Amino acid sequence: MFLQQVFNGLTIGMTYALVAVGFSMVYGVLELANFANGAFYILAPYILFLMFSSMSWGLLPAIILAIIVTGVVGALMDHFILATIRKNKAPVSSSMVATLGVSTVITNGLIAIFGSDTKPIPSNVGIDSIHISTAILTGTQVLIIIAAVIIMVVLSLIVYKTKLGSAMRSIAQNGTAARMMGVNVNSIITITFFIGSACAAIAGAMTSMYYGSVDTMLYFSVSVKTFASVILGGIGSVPGAMLGGMLIGMLETFITGYVTSAYRDTISFMIIIVLLIVRPTGLLGQKKITKV
Repeated sequence: MFLQQVFNGLTIGMTYALVAVGFSMVYGVLELANFANGAFYILAPYILFLMFSSMSWGLLPAIILAIIVTGVVGALMDHFILATIRKNKAPVSSSMVATLGVSTVITNGLIAIFGSDTKPIPSNVGIDSIHISTAILTGTQVLIIIAAVIIMVVLSLIVYKTKLGSAMRSIAQNGTAARMMGVNVNSIITITFFIGSACAAIAGAMTSMYYGSVDTMLYFSVSVKTFASVILGGIGSVPGAMLGGMLIGMLETFITGYVTSAYRDTISFMIIIVLLIVRPTGLLGQKKITKV
């Protein structure tokens, strides 16, 4: 029972971690809370449903298309909306409201097109279940855990070991100085939005396959869990977002399995509040030093 709960919690936690990483990357570069992240999370499963069920695409091509389309939507949001707001030197709050507007348009558009009822998503990924002691890892769980680990390792390497990552970190420290050093700031930010939106898309597609369905109510749940994961791990920290997402997934699963599902979120957030009282900057966050 305990080992099974660990595997279940790790599976859910990995999906939260992916969404949180995408959110954290954008925040780290712009200090912008991207409220559209949750909408991108549910957009991908609906594209997957459309391609697989209505147009008879194979599962893998449908997943890849859903991820690419969602990433492009995120990049277009930045290129046509947020970049214009930045050009006009509007406050960050204007950009946050804009992302909230995009989120509302996407979620309401999905309801208008597909309806509010639950849609079936294929869950057979062609991977055999693995039996470990008394626990069972389904094929979908194996796929989620392996894919999430690979993606998070690759993202960490991109952020900390590549020129693109150096450009992202330089913009986060001082956008004006980065521009003076020849960094194409707007292009880097757009790429960051593409990566962040694609991460949310991957998590949404994998979660919908894990549960075998998708509906628009997932938007509200994942949005709250994303913010909680980022803050718990340390806002702006990519490794912290990973850790925060996995911890929240584990907390939820163990509370559901050993206490009650009725107060799962309440108990989870009470524990998170206590952790933040002890460490206000998050588990891997650092205090900002203000230089005068």
